[in-house]
Amino acid sequence: IIVLDYIWGRIKVVITVEIYKQIRKMRLEGMSQRQIAATLHISRNTVKKYWDGNSVPWERKVYSRQPCILTQEVVAFVKKCLEEDSRSKSKKQHHTAKRIYDRLVAEWGFTGGETTVRRLVKELREKQQEAFVPLAFPPGDALQIDWGEATVYLDGVKTTVNLFCARLCYSDAPIVLAYRRQNEESFLDALVRVFQYFGGVPKHVIFDNGKVAVKDGFGAHARKQAGYAALAAHYGFEAVFCNPASGNEKGLVEGLVGYIRRNACVPIPKAETIEDLNLMLEEKCIKYLSHQIHGKASPVGEMLAQEKKELYSLPGYPFEPCKRTSGRVDRFCTVRFDTNSYSVPAVYCGKEVSVKAGPEMVFIYLAGQCIAQHRRCLGRNQAVYKPEHYLPLLEKKGRAIFYARPVQDTLPGYFLDWLQKQNLSPKELVEILYRCREEDWNVIMTQSPCHTAPVQIQDTVVVQAVDLHTYDAFLYGKAGAGV
Repeated sequence: IIVLDYIWGRIKVVITVEIYKQIRKMRLEGMSQRQIAATLHISRNTVKKYWDGNSVPWERKVYSRQPCILTQEVVAFVKKCLEEDSRSKSKKQHHTAKRIYDRLVAEWGFTGGETTVRRLVKELREKQQEAFVPLAFPPGDALQIDWGEATVYLDGVKTTVNLFCARLCYSDAPIVLAYRRQNEESFLDALVRVFQYFGGVPKHVIFDNGKVAVKDGFGAHARKQAGYAALAAHYGFEAVFCNPASGNEKGLVEGLVGYIRRNACVPIPKAETIEDLNLMLEEKCIKYLSHQIHGKASPVGEMLAQEKKELYSLPGYPFEPCKRTSGRVDRFCTVRFDTNSYSVPAVYCGKEVSVKAGPEMVFIYLAGQCIAQHRRCLGRNQAVYKPEHYLPLLEKKGRAIFYARPVQDTLPGYFLDWLQKQNLSPKELVEILYRCREEDWNVIMTQSPCHTAPVQIQDTVVVQAVDLHTYDAFLYGKAGAGV
């Protein structure tokens, strides 16, 4: 079979393996090059090319010709543009091939085509592509962690939450936790919960240079934050930090961020609380344990069972991932923490207290006893009240009840309007507010009226006539008795 290509007005014969076989066979049979060419209807030059077997038809010479328009100066300019992009590390602001071509035309008077420049840029970028070494970790050696973001509905409100993603490097077993804020308390709390989930601690924890973990420096020269240093010391692992812009150094968990966003957050999940959302994410991670990863000998769950045997045991004392501070209760019965004010019972006004804050809760202590707790406020310069902290005070200052911020900020307006129409005394109002701690205000409104009318005496009282002359005689004498 002879394949013919029409190129530049000439017939080009493409030698197939079958023709090559016949040329070699006829030569061994003693036929001359002229005879073989006449028999196969091909040129003698073609026969000569394959006569000695120094060339084979299945290897094609790659055609390449350096365009004369691409001078050394032009190539150097293109390389300089790509090097500037590499140093700036800006993904959204870098030279495109079109932009380089426009600059060549404007700055160098380039007369070549845009396609020529595009081909050169493509070749240079391929040469710059970084190569990576495949890694393998022994069981229990390392855990990779990273942060991501996802959109969810919390109690009906569309909210952006922070996803703490962790993955063991040997088994690829994942766990993902959601937090409303990405701060040091959330970071430490997440690690404690990850260790509890896996039932042990790996030898190394690989993370990037986030401020929640790194005080200053980066990579091998990073200095840990005090909280992270204490956590690492307590659990006995070695903190490893990646080099800047080197997501490939923790590629396993980078992939987990995208996986959980695509598979657990599509469609957008709905949950009442952050705790409910974490239960949904944990369920998704548990299902992943039955997954068989390409190139792995066993499913993720079976490899996790092997890896757990190599993890460090958990310490007996539970690490508290909290931020601690102290302050004085002001005259409004609040203590300040992280720019926000949290209420305490009025009896502790003026006392020196300590504050312990986790990712979701704030606890206030006096002499080691918890006197108040609040859900942590994520805003700034806000006041968080509990009405029961002020009820003893409001009982004495009844006219301030409907103007008190702890009442206005925590009870709905329609319920306060209903209370005002009941014509209740301050003591009765305070009793209703005490009931609101355990009962829903809608339930209170649907019950019998709170204010009952005074009890009317139904029995008939007989009033007997009294002779008052004796009293008159006592006061005025006998002369006045007849008056």
